[in-house]
Amino acid sequence: MTTDPPAVTVGIDFGTLSGRALVVAVEDGRELGSAVHEYPHGVLAHALPGGRALPPDWALQVPQDWRDVLRSAVPRALAAAGVRPEQVVGVGTDFTSCTVLPATAEGVPLSELPHLADRPHAYPKLWRHHAAQPEADLIVEQALKSDQAWLRRYGGKISSEWQYAKALQVLREDPEVYAAADRWIEAADWIVWQLTGAESRNPCTAGYKGIRQDGRYPDAEFLASLHPRFADFTAKLEHPLAQLGAAAGGLTAQAAQWTGLRPGTPVAVGNVDAHVTSSAAQALDPGHMLAIMGTSTCHIMNSDVLGEVPGMCGVVKDGVVPGLWGYEAGQSGVGDLFAWAVRTANPYPYEEEARRRGVSAHELLTEKAAAQAVGAHGLVALDWHSGNRSVLVDHHLSGLLVGLTLDTRPEDVYRALIEATAFGARTIVEAFEQAGVPVTEFTAAGGLLRNRFLMQTYSDVLGRPVNLLGSDQGPALGSAIHAAVAAGAHPDIRAASAAMGRIERRAYLPDPARAAAYDRLYAEYRELHDHFGRGGSGAMHRLRALRDEAAAAS
Repeated sequence: MTTDPPAVTVGIDFGTLSGRALVVAVEDGRELGSAVHEYPHGVLAHALPGGRALPPDWALQVPQDWRDVLRSAVPRALAAAGVRPEQVVGVGTDFTSCTVLPATAEGVPLSELPHLADRPHAYPKLWRHHAAQPEADLIVEQALKSDQAWLRRYGGKISSEWQYAKALQVLREDPEVYAAADRWIEAADWIVWQLTGAESRNPCTAGYKGIRQDGRYPDAEFLASLHPRFADFTAKLEHPLAQLGAAAGGLTAQAAQWTGLRPGTPVAVGNVDAHVTSSAAQALDPGHMLAIMGTSTCHIMNSDVLGEVPGMCGVVKDGVVPGLWGYEAGQSGVGDLFAWAVRTANPYPYEEEARRRGVSAHELLTEKAAAQAVGAHGLVALDWHSGNRSVLVDHHLSGLLVGLTLDTRPEDVYRALIEATAFGARTIVEAFEQAGVPVTEFTAAGGLLRNRFLMQTYSDVLGRPVNLLGSDQGPALGSAIHAAVAAGAHPDIRAASAAMGRIERRAYLPDPARAAAYDRLYAEYRELHDHFGRGGSGAMHRLRALRDEAAAAS
């Protein structure tokens, strides 16, 4: 008796520092093999590859690092899975967003043109490039003046992370690069272009990051109010949108050579890492909020209700799954905050203890923090080290820690930061519910799920059960699910999610006593949140301005 080898898809997840390829069985979502390729250039935050220094709040990337994921991770994942190219029925990709780049009409990144290689604005701007805050502020100011209806779909604010703010920054600071950009394209779409040889655009990034609502982008009159030469910017974006889960095309001969797959293998329409994870977590029903927790957190939720949630990152019809309104919110810094604590508040004796016991600094600090009672450290923090994405949408806010004394220990700071990120998540959930968009279920995904204390803290702070995605590779699994739909192996995203997704329900339950204690701490958090974030004090903005002035003078 012989058994036919399983049909599989390959999901390719392009993250902040690396890309991952995952081979998945179409029938039941079994993860058969994976491989990771670290970006050699990582994030360009201080200088270009040639040495030119970058100002504060910049974050760029190198497109060749992304191509190398196709050349390296995909063949190694296939080998690890023990599958042959003919078993692969489809390929799906996802990307961080808004990671966006200027390109020629043929899709060549401007940073790869020799005469522009030393121009910072020719490089892709990573999602956490926050130097376009003045441009974002101008967009909001002019939208309010002209009563742009689309602004309400984004909670009344436009992020400096998004397409229009970043493009306007290019125009204002390097008009030559702006003029050379025939296309302004999300990396999520550019990588599909590399695979299929043809440009395509997806409705997810167009809606959430490109201010496209009801079939239209902002009009030329509004764009001209931002800058006379910005009036025709939308021409750099315009392209028919393909439905999520559809096939954008097939692998070219070159892409097949890179990946070790067959030419013509269907490639799914591009998508965003957080949004595609909803299918992996079976979190597609209305009211089911998914928090993808890593260096930052993105909150995704579908609803049959169209509401105006203050500070949300956007609501887009069919933005996550056809037929529902897809909402997005987020926190700019979560795992990054814990990494910052290890870098700056982890003294030598703690390093020695961790080394002696064979644990990481994070594991040691978590263990010590978890031994405390709620409130015992006497601290409360604001989780704004990378600014605030939701609900304030202000990336020029900064972190804050209140209650420090000479007795404060590293684990106290670490725990306060964990709690602050949980308070930030609760602020987002409450904003949705107060706007009449109910949150009925909360599921967590991402690399931070391994920290059990952190997840229990979220359950206690939220006062509700927390489900877990049953995979360590949520975005890649979600991309593989979309690839199965593009290949025709499943009829739609919902059916593919039901067959291939993974969820562990009620993995964490709130403790009533801790939840009550956290209510008191949360009240202090909200007082600080509203004071520094809603106009009670401009100190954070003034301090940032002083820093930037000093940096410019040095």
